[in-house]
Amino acid sequence: MTVEGHKISLPKEQVTQGLALAVLLLLTGLAIAGPSGLLAWSENSQLLDQRHQQIATLTEERDALRNRVDLLDPANADPDLVGEELRKNLNVVHPDEVVLTLPAQD
Repeated sequence: MTVEGHKISLPKEQVTQGLALAVLLLLTGLAIAGPSGLLAWSENSQLLDQRHQQIATLTEERDALRNRVDLLDPANADPDLVGEELRKNLNVVHPDEVVLTLPAQD
């Protein structure tokens, strides 16, 4: 320190301090606007909520399909579901049944 209170610094120290300041500013910018920064946080939260909804929907569909598979188990098949599948896939009916075809609804 000089008598006036000014600090004497070497050019090498100024370059080092300037680089350190630049790195800190870069890290601060990334913390705010980077891919995992504060600005992206709400978007990531929205995407996470959407994924949770998709998982819930897919879980319901999987459970419905699992129930249907359990009902079609060859060892203990549900007679109503087997009859429905026969009518739908093989176009078979009982002699006393009447089939009404409806126009497709768009």
